[in-house]
Amino acid sequence: MSRVAQALIKLDALKHNLSVARQAAPESNILAVIKANAYGHGLLAVAHALSSADAFAVAHFEEAVTLREKFPKKTIVLLQGFADEIELTLLLSQFIQPVIHSPEQINWLEKFAAQNRDETFSVWLKVDTGMHRLGVSVNDFEQCWIRLNAIEGLKGRVKLMSHFANADVINHPTNVDQSRLFFDLGESLTAEKGEKVEKSLVNSAGLLSRADDFYQWVRPGIMLYGVSPFENGSALEFDLQPVMNLSSRIIAINTLSKGQTVGYGSCWRAPASTCIAVVGIGYGDGYPRHIAENTPVLIEGKRYPIVGRVSMDMITVNLGIDGTVNVGDKVLLWGEGLPVEEISLKASTIAYELLCQVTARVKFVYQGDDVLDSAHTKASTNTSVSTGN
Repeated sequence: MSRVAQALIKLDALKHNLSVARQAAPESNILAVIKANAYGHGLLAVAHALSSADAFAVAHFEEAVTLREKFPKKTIVLLQGFADEIELTLLLSQFIQPVIHSPEQINWLEKFAAQNRDETFSVWLKVDTGMHRLGVSVNDFEQCWIRLNAIEGLKGRVKLMSHFANADVINHPTNVDQSRLFFDLGESLTAEKGEKVEKSLVNSAGLLSRADDFYQWVRPGIMLYGVSPFENGSALEFDLQPVMNLSSRIIAINTLSKGQTVGYGSCWRAPASTCIAVVGIGYGDGYPRHIAENTPVLIEGKRYPIVGRVSMDMITVNLGIDGTVNVGDKVLLWGEGLPVEEISLKASTIAYELLCQVTARVKFVYQGDDVLDSAHTKASTNTSVSTGN
């Protein structure tokens, strides 16, 4: 049987969500975060759809290089910087901007600049204002800033970056603390040098809730894919459109008598005679195995509950006595009409994880008014293009 699980990626929705970000911060540059294969949506196709963003941000070196091959003039920021001197040399040769987050990276950069005096490059400095993950400490900040800006070959001034630990909780007290600290650090540089430093603090959650922290660059990520960044939030509140519609089809319908069970472990027992639809998707495709019982799916716009365990290739759905559902009917797992945020709560996780976990067994179809060639689609055999709406 051919693959029936499909992820429809709506490119027009990506563009719409980018416009929402621009409207929220009209005076700021957009650093579009497309790391982790564009949150599972397909790196190159998403980059093409978001090409009007001012810059792209990824986390891994390989993704930055892939983007540079197809977008030779685009500003590309590598959020995790470089892991060693070899990686540093390679990324600077392709004009990829690394984020510096440790004194060790500055050592390598100083050495590189001394040995390659004709090379020019741009970098960011990340300071830890409270996330306590990546970033130079507040105590080391001034020295790191001075060292970086003294390096020969530096093109322009170093840009400054930090990251909220709790931006998805709007009233969390650490947001205020981090905001004030980041502002004070930036002001100290302005007072000392008498010049404006380009800065970036907010991600999607901050972009939609903390206008005082926009600065020169904002970093929308999850909102670009039509997902609310807030706990128990809804994308509809912010006029965001879902980009991924994950679906499959019914491959069998079975009749169960009262008391009969379905699936591994026989953990669900029919309370009355019913019909069970077998749907061609499972954890091998990225649908979460530990989903709560009665998690909904959509069939012809109507909700039906998942029953029994999710297996590698299939899920089972209780149709009741509904006789209008047939083998071959489309089943929506998440997307328009069934937000991925709702499904993530049923899986005790976050929407980010569900989107990133969709596997190569799923066929990706890109839809929109863009004419995409193979260079701009997901680099695998599970890709097709639809130019219709």
